[in-house]
Amino acid sequence: MTRMETGGGGNIRTSLQLLWGTGERPSRGPRPALSLDRIVEAAVGIADAEGLEAVSMRRLSTALNVGTMSLYRYVPGKAELLDLMLDRVQGETLESVPVEAGAGWRAGVESLARGHLAHYRRHPWLLRVNQARTVLGPSSLGSLEAALAPLQDMGLSDPELISVIITVQSFAGGIARMEIEADEAAKETGLSNGQFWEQQRPFLEKAMLSGRFPRMAALSEEAFSEDFDHFAFGLERLLDGLEALVARRRGERSD
Repeated sequence: MTRMETGGGGNIRTSLQLLWGTGERPSRGPRPALSLDRIVEAAVGIADAEGLEAVSMRRLSTALNVGTMSLYRYVPGKAELLDLMLDRVQGETLESVPVEAGAGWRAGVESLARGHLAHYRRHPWLLRVNQARTVLGPSSLGSLEAALAPLQDMGLSDPELISVIITVQSFAGGIARMEIEADEAAKETGLSNGQFWEQQRPFLEKAMLSGRFPRMAALSEEAFSEDFDHFAFGLERLLDGLEALVARRRGERSD
């Protein structure tokens, strides 16, 4: 597993200026052939294709066919570039599963969950970033604004609404991590998931016959089937739990 990167690990003021368009633009030298948008787009493309560890100013300059030093006229380093990359992709979260107007909070939460899952699948490198202290740019705030819109009729407090979003994102991220790490393990070892477990079968069968693990031995062969949709099952249970909370709150207000 590659090491974690940390969002907000550079010059926060510089990142904010670049994100919100208040930073200084290059004013000396020949007319620039680059733009900050092109640089960020290329960086995201490299991360998507090769992983976040492949993103460097040198690698980026090669992809853009420019001198490495010319990039520093736009962004001071990888830490600030990462902040721009994170904000760039945040705007995609709800685009893949749009919510129809008036569809209700349940459809909104489902859309949010499926949007996050699709988001991690498109950009698996996000799971290698510590986003505990994300620098908030226009796309990040826009994504949060869009996520809040269908949740307003849940009747929850503001901290609870934010907690709904955090819970949904964490759930989707956990499922995505399981998928992505399984794919990475298969690539790194050359063994498919089926081949990996098949090698353990003789030992597991012996363990099941030993009587030491009666509950495990009683499970059907389908218990660990790769065909079972854990995301759909978990999402439905999450929605059911939230629905019970919403109903309870409405009952409390009517008393």
